[in-house]
Amino acid sequence: MKAFINFLKTSIIFSIVLLCFSGCTKDAEDEKPVFKVGMECAYAPFNWIQPNDHHGGIEVAPMWYANGYDVHMAKLIAENMGRKLQIVKIDWDGLLPALTSGKIDAIIAGMSATEERKRSMDFTDNYYDSDIVIVVKKDGPYANAKSLDDFDGARITGQLSTVHYDLFIDQIPNAVKQVAMEDFSAMVSAVNAGKIDGYVSERPAAMVAAYTNPNLKYIEFEKGKGFNFSQDEVSIAIGVKKGNPIREEINAALSKIDNETRTKLMEEAVEHQPASAID
Repeated sequence: MKAFINFLKTSIIFSIVLLCFSGCTKDAEDEKPVFKVGMECAYAPFNWIQPNDHHGGIEVAPMWYANGYDVHMAKLIAENMGRKLQIVKIDWDGLLPALTSGKIDAIIAGMSATEERKRSMDFTDNYYDSDIVIVVKKDGPYANAKSLDDFDGARITGQLSTVHYDLFIDQIPNAVKQVAMEDFSAMVSAVNAGKIDGYVSERPAAMVAAYTNPNLKYIEFEKGKGFNFSQDEVSIAIGVKKGNPIREEINAALSKIDNETRTKLMEEAVEHQPASAID
């Protein structure tokens, strides 16, 4: 009987220790500073919204989750910074106001570090290097285009408030520049309906469009036959508020993520993105 009582006492003490350890661990996690990241969640494969947490989605609203390359890069960055990640879904045009007002700490949204944007925010080192292509119909008049000259007279658009629309369409000889569109879903629909001949896109988003819409393809250009741009105009970086020292903290976290990991994350993003995110 005495042995049983001693065993019972030991079990109770052990349970209390376990509970204390669990509580302390949880408290330590809760006490981590939050890394608030803004993205539009409508720019696959960089970011999108889905109704579940499949493939590592992060909840942004009840029963809605953000996922994509940006989300998984944000996870690694937050982990390397020792912070707890929070994704904030914000319309594209609302990202800069949210950053300057302090609603978010950073913009991780497939954003290029253009000279114009650098006047409003600071940028980190690049976290993805891309290229510029044109998405067209497989059976359309521009399906076999090899150079920008082949798009002479084409009806072309790009996403509103992006470098694709503001800088690149004007490089196409005699292009009929269409009204900018809110998101890639609208542009895909417009191409499918024949309302436009094509739209300017970064290669990853074009890969998704072609992957989820078998009647679409994207035109890549050999050097000297495509768009002129600096690497900063097509590479993707993280935007932070002017003068915010978090930039150095993020750069240190980025330096720990090798190119092999970045490539793998993009491949998985293209594979896992839901068709509803772009078509």
